[in-house]
Amino acid sequence: MALYATAASVLAGVESRRGSIKGLVYASSFQNVKQLYALVCETQRYSSVLDAVITSAGLLRAEKKLRPHLAKVLVYELLLGKGFKGGSGGRWKPLLDRHQARLKAELARLKVHRGVSKNEDLLQVESKPGPASQVPRFVRVNTLKTCCDDAVDYFKRQGFSYQGRASSLEDLRALKGKCFLLDPLLPELLVFPAQTDLHDHPLYQAGHLILQDKASCLPAVLLAPPPGSHVIDACAAPGNKTSHLAALLKNQGKIFAFDLDAGRLASMATLLARAGVSCCELAEEDFLAISPSDQRYRQVQYILLDPSCSGSGMATRRLEEPGAGTPSKARLQALAGFQRRALCHALTFPSLQRLVYSTCSLCQEENEDVVRDALQQNSGTFRLVPVLPSWPHRGLGTFPGAERCLRASPETTLTGGFFVAVLERVEVPSSVSRAEAPAPPPEAAPRRKRRRRAAAPGVPPGTEQEGKR
Repeated sequence: MALYATAASVLAGVESRRGSIKGLVYASSFQNVKQLYALVCETQRYSSVLDAVITSAGLLRAEKKLRPHLAKVLVYELLLGKGFKGGSGGRWKPLLDRHQARLKAELARLKVHRGVSKNEDLLQVESKPGPASQVPRFVRVNTLKTCCDDAVDYFKRQGFSYQGRASSLEDLRALKGKCFLLDPLLPELLVFPAQTDLHDHPLYQAGHLILQDKASCLPAVLLAPPPGSHVIDACAAPGNKTSHLAALLKNQGKIFAFDLDAGRLASMATLLARAGVSCCELAEEDFLAISPSDQRYRQVQYILLDPSCSGSGMATRRLEEPGAGTPSKARLQALAGFQRRALCHALTFPSLQRLVYSTCSLCQEENEDVVRDALQQNSGTFRLVPVLPSWPHRGLGTFPGAERCLRASPETTLTGGFFVAVLERVEVPSSVSRAEAPAPPPEAAPRRKRRRRAAAPGVPPGTEQEGKR
């Protein structure tokens, strides 16, 4: 009875948004209400599995009119139910046909990653919550549009209980129900219980809130460009870190944001517009093809490099190696080669003072090894900066000073898996006089038209699509 009550609630949620689900889905396939409830009940059983597949496939991002509850029912029937045969599926069948291959591929990857062969076995894995499922919902207050106090007041008026600033990770781990905290380390970061869904919240829809993992907030915070600075975001899409940089700059200065994927760049433009970002110039261009001697970038003193990676630290990322938990060695070598070239290229910008290198990977090959090689190639010019001494998870001790890097994981920091290294120039570059180097640069020239798409020399096939937050 409890399961049927839950199904009735889900069904009501769908009907309240789009009319009768019986009319929206393949009505000819259902002869009575019992069949319909059985479908919704089964959908509920696989709810978390369907969430993972739908998120990985990007279904709701691509089909913005499709509501989450209805998407689950449709995807369940497509992947785990009887499927769509003949005329079944109604108006939704063409939509699902467009995404069928991707959805099936994501389900197959999910089973491989979890080491199961049958759909039913996914339920047993799901019944054992892992550390990733306990990661709180982090919400960054977008200070370009509002302030932390106003956001807190809004949630309190909605019946949430504000518990003040957390004092430890244990406070975050203990969050339950409609309670929330202020993060103990990062300002403007609210923390809600795990699995809290705020995608339909009006403050998120209006760009006042950014749903962003705590570890993903570290790069912009540690780069810390002052207002008026010129900054490069080398591999920018999907844009959460870019919007964070703009908030730190208070929209004063200039962000040059590059990405090769036209679709991701278009989505990023929408995100930045919603967030109220006005200081960013987007370019559909390969960062490796950008000339450090170009006069447009002569005042760039800060670079954020968050290159494409394996995504092995992302809970929703479906890795391709059966049971291994990491990509193949060949794939890692290709990715690390690209990352190394990108980092060494970034360090050649003549006015560069500070750079943050970050990935959402747990693999040493993409993290400590890349930083070590870049430092060796720039010996005496750049150094690793010690940051956040209280952060509990440090870099692997593979070279002297690696402990200055930061690592993150669900087990140690209650965040997604992440790596961050902060590099700083040892001395002021000769191209910039010591007197003028500390001063914030003036405003850049008016926005230029977007440049043509450039080739991506040395980028592994498909790399630009992977491991971005």
